[in-house]
Amino acid sequence: MLMRTDPFREIDRLSQQLLTSAARPTAVPIDAYRKGDTFYVHFDLPGVRVEDIDLTVERNILTVRAERHGPRDDEVETLVAERPQGTFTRQLFLGDTLDTDRMEADYEAGVLTVKLPVAEQAKPRKVQITGATERQKIGA
Repeated sequence: MLMRTDPFREIDRLSQQLLTSAARPTAVPIDAYRKGDTFYVHFDLPGVRVEDIDLTVERNILTVRAERHGPRDDEVETLVAERPQGTFTRQLFLGDTLDTDRMEADYEAGVLTVKLPVAEQAKPRKVQITGATERQKIGA
């Protein structure tokens, strides 16, 4: 059976693969939710060492930057490389109602968990109402 092949199709496929996956940083997948007075954000970073994770907050922007390294041995011959490598970045814009000074972070089993408590001034509070105990009579 004779099959027609288009050599440019393979070149297009390879160039798309190279330009889309490795050339730009990959966004880190997250889950976020609120439980009581604390917001939780879970960042998936499997295969990343804790020393290769950078977590910063500047002007209410939370930035997670991580780097996953591949094999560094020059004698390694790669057969398949499907797992993403390189730099991963994710930025979250935080509201003014969060207390970033009391933020906590924990890394376990490839998941970075960030806990952001609600700021005290943003929590609902009861306001005491004062009133006059006697009415003043007009013209008295």
